[in-house]
Amino acid sequence: MTSSPFHYELPPDRIAQEPPAERDGARLLVVRRAGDPRPVDRSIVDLPGLLEEGDLLVVNRSRVFPARLRAERETGGRVELLLLGETEGASSVWRAIAKPMRRLRVGEKLRLRGENGPTEDEIEIVGLGTETLDVAFAEGADALGLAQRVGETPLPPYILRPDGPTQSDQERYQTVFAREPGSVAAPTAGLHLSERLLEAIRARGVRLAEVVLHVGPATFLAGQPGREALAVEPERYEVPGETRRAIEDTRDRGRGRVVAVGTTTTRALESAARAGWPSGMRETDLVLTPGADFQAIDALLTNFHLPESSLLSLVCAFAGTDRAEAAYCMALSTGYRFYSYGDAMLVLP
Repeated sequence: MTSSPFHYELPPDRIAQEPPAERDGARLLVVRRAGDPRPVDRSIVDLPGLLEEGDLLVVNRSRVFPARLRAERETGGRVELLLLGETEGASSVWRAIAKPMRRLRVGEKLRLRGENGPTEDEIEIVGLGTETLDVAFAEGADALGLAQRVGETPLPPYILRPDGPTQSDQERYQTVFAREPGSVAAPTAGLHLSERLLEAIRARGVRLAEVVLHVGPATFLAGQPGREALAVEPERYEVPGETRRAIEDTRDRGRGRVVAVGTTTTRALESAARAGWPSGMRETDLVLTPGADFQAIDALLTNFHLPESSLLSLVCAFAGTDRAEAAYCMALSTGYRFYSYGDAMLVLP
């Protein structure tokens, strides 16, 4: 780590390119927010024993959809699109990132490509910005269904797949509890939780609850010129009433902790707490930095994040900058794997 609490140097070979052989086969670094400051080296399979009867484990049930589309211009040039989400107030219009953006123009139509070449499906460019563009599907078209038919899993740029995502990626870049499509990147802390591990956690007397936060494009836009390091585009989230009641029940019992699985779950819960626990789908651009008051969670399971990112800022805010720095230094010195397919960290009270 350098003088900036959100910067560190990561050798490229420490970025995990494949998930562990078993979903619950990663290493786990345990950090305490108080008491002994030394991180402890454990394994994900140890997680049930690190939780306590009465704890509430909260997961993000958002599902990654095949948001990467390949298209062809009228000139024959190829364009790759990453769908981000529907725009407000415009039926069938979606915001997207395009590669390359250069020379695209409003009014231009793009023909989508599938595994076997061009399809009959077209989309039209109806807006151009500096980082994104708006594309219109045919009126009444099922954009998610079309993406499911011809799209690809949108792996982050640091997972190198020159030939596109593999069959293994289709399964492993998705949590076992993913149900509601809408994310363009996985809530990666949840990738570690296998069905057998969840059974062991329940047997421990830990209850499970769910939120939805559809993960946006920050991972894909990170590092672009002129972009603020901690920027987060608004993301849609919902904390169901039963989850809010489960949190209240945990508090009322006077024992048990609210354990967030991932920074996305944390942001959903902390956003809801700050907004008075609203019902229905909302938007949040909450960025948590050191000194923030965490109102909803008591513990956090998370992966190791990109330098100078809002996710690392959140970890520093929750664990404390010194303890987060010590954890990252230990992870770097002891061979931990980083980012989406990498190892994990558990921050406990």
